[in-house]
Amino acid sequence: MYIIAIGWLYVTLLMALTEGSVVAGVLSFVFYGLAPTALLMWLLGTTARRRRRAQREAAARQAEAASGTDSSPAPPAP
Repeated sequence: MYIIAIGWLYVTLLMALTEGSVVAGVLSFVFYGLAPTALLMWLLGTTARRRRRAQREAAARQAEAASGTDSSPAPPAP
């Protein structure tokens, strides 16, 4: 997946270098290359972020169970 993103950024960089002015080149690179690539990588990485968060939470629960501490609130006194 990363090789495709790198390839697309390379193509848009070369396209930006052929623009008539520096401003047009920078805007072309940002709006045709950098912004869409960043959005795509963020969207495609959503499942991996969820998986890592679930693993961290499971590890924290496991650590709590191993230490014998309970983080749940105590029931109210009668």
